[in-house]
Parts: sequence; structure tokens; C-alpha cells
Amino acid sequence: MTDDHTHVQEFFTARAADWDSRFPDDGPAYAAAVADLGLREGDRVLDAGCGTGRALPPLRAAVGPSGVVLGADLTPAMLQTAVRAGRHRAGRLLLADVAALPLRSGCLDAVFAAGLIAHLPHPVENLRELARGVRRGGVLGLFHPIGRAALAARQGRRITPDDLRAEANLRPLLARSGWRMTSYVDEDARFLALAVRED
Repeated sequence: MTDDHTHVQEFFTARAADWDSRFPDDGPAYAAAVADLGLREGDRVLDAGCGTGRALPPLRAAVGPSGVVLGADLTPAMLQTAVRAGRHRAGRLLLADVAALPLRSGCLDAVFAAGLIAHLPHPVENLRELARGVRRGGVLGLFHPIGRAALAARQGRRITPDDLRAEANLRPLLARSGWRMTSYVDEDARFLALAVRED
């Protein structure tokens, strides 16, 4: 396991048990972001870096009983919390690295990723791997329940020009990774960038 993976696992393992209680009001923001993906009945969707699985119930509601919902995360403790919360009933949980998905190419219609991009050690390659799993024309949603400025204030830091989530940085990053950005929202109440699989 790389040092990057070890750091991510240590960070989230220490926070898994009380993660949901720290952010109890995020449910509506997750549901609204999932609605913006434009999923249809029967679609196949991955929650990449699913954590405690907060997106799984709205993803299941969007794709219906005939759809496929997968949640992949690198940290066993986060997946265990998802199971304790009963969210495993909305989708299949995978202990997996999103940088090496155990999925065949083009098998997904969409990827949802909440808070993931800040934890990717190699963003171009990692986003390209997500693109590999999605069919041409499929959708990527990069989400956070609060915007960049609000998140920085919560964490006691300032936004820096090299922030990957800044539109000027994210648009070319996605383009280099096989995605075309179609929508970008960065407000105090939410961050959501949508992109379409290009090649």
C-alpha cells in the first residue's frame, strides 16, 4: 500500500465512527446532487470514495430496483459504518481503490464522488480510471455539501490558487482525464461539478 493510501485510511479510520453525526444535515444536499446527475431507471452507478454511504439511498432511488448501485471505498472502517447505518441495502459495497477499480471498462452509466478529489494522489490518472469505467456519454458528478470558501473557513484555512476544485484548474484537469465539464456550481451551500465522458 502506498503512503498516500495509508494516510487516507488513517485519516478516515479515525473519523469513521462519528462521521455521520458530525454532518447530520447533509442528506438533502446529497439527494439534490444525485438528482442533478440525471440518472434513469436501470442505470449503473458508482459512488467513488463512498465513505459511510450517504449517497447510496438517493442513488438507489434514482436508478430503481433494476439499476445497479456500487459504493467503493479504501477504508474498511467507513464501509463498516455504512453497514451499521443499513446503507448496504441500497447498493453493493466494495473495499476498493478508485485508482484501480475492479470493474470492466465502460460498465457504468455514471460516477458520483463526494469529497473525493481532494484525496486523490494522482488526479489525472485517478480521474482517467473513473472515466475508464464509464461508457461514452456517461456522467461524473464531483460533489461536496458545502462550497470551497465555506469548507476552507470550516477548516481554518484559505483557498489557494492551486485548489484543484477551482473551475480554472478543474476544467482542464477533467479534459486531460477524458471528461468534458458541463456544469460548475461553487456556492456556500454546495459544490457540484458535472462532466461527460468524452472518449
